Parts: sequence; C-alpha cells; structure tokens
Amino acid sequence: MHIDPTRPQFDAFKALPRDKPINMLNLVRLRERADYPDGREATGAEAYAAYGRESGPVFAKVGGSILWRGDFEAVLIGPEDEAWDHVFIARYPSAAAFLAMVTDPIYREAVKHRQAAVADSRLIRLGDAEAGKGFG
Repeated sequence: MHIDPTRPQFDAFKALPRDKPINMLNLVRLRERADYPDGREATGAEAYAAYGRESGPVFAKVGGSILWRGDFEAVLIGPEDEAWDHVFIARYPSAAAFLAMVTDPIYREAVKHRQAAVADSRLIRLGDAEAGKGFG
C-alpha cells in the first residue's frame, strides 16, 4: 500500500522546478477502521475528516485550492477491483508552496490522521499544459 512517499520519490519531486504552479492528483482509499499508533478508535472516514480540518488552514496559508473534485464511479481501464473514496486535484501556486505545507509543524501533526485513515493512495504531480480539443 502507498500512504507516504518513499525517500527516492520525495527526492525526485524536490529535484523538479519549484517556482511554477503544480497540480496534485489525489486518489485516496480509506481504511474501514483508522489505524492510530496510540490505539484510539475512529473510522477511516472520521480520521480523514480530522486530517482535512487540521491541515486545511495550512493548505490555505500556502495558497492551495481544490481545482477539481469528483465522485469515483468505475474503472474503465485498469484493475477492476480498484476503487477510491476521494478523488481530487489540489493546486498549489508552486512546488515550493507544497513543500512549505508538508514541512509546516501544524501540517506534520495533522498528517498523522491521514496516515491512520488511508489504506492506499496515489499522489501524482502534474504540471500545466495547453488545453485543446484532442487527446494528443
């Protein structure tokens, strides 16, 4: 399962340009029951909601916004048993802003709820590209 970045993934992210806007595609599958190291009881949804409440002010402070959010419906191409509880694109004014968020002490405390809540996830950095009418 993928909950946090590996050191090589984080290093590759940091090696990319930090001075331009980025979009982060988030795919999140929650645990039925949160897995807190201290044994506290909560559902995955409750723990993820706590993550959102506590990290939200830091997200806003660095200039983050939710560009798009959708409800998962079905997989057309990919693993047939794959499903996601949260699907959204978060936009940051720069990769530096994202890095400021994830190193903020308030965020670092809030992320403990995410770690307890998430069974599996994908976090994919996307740069801006010109929109058009075709796929290519």
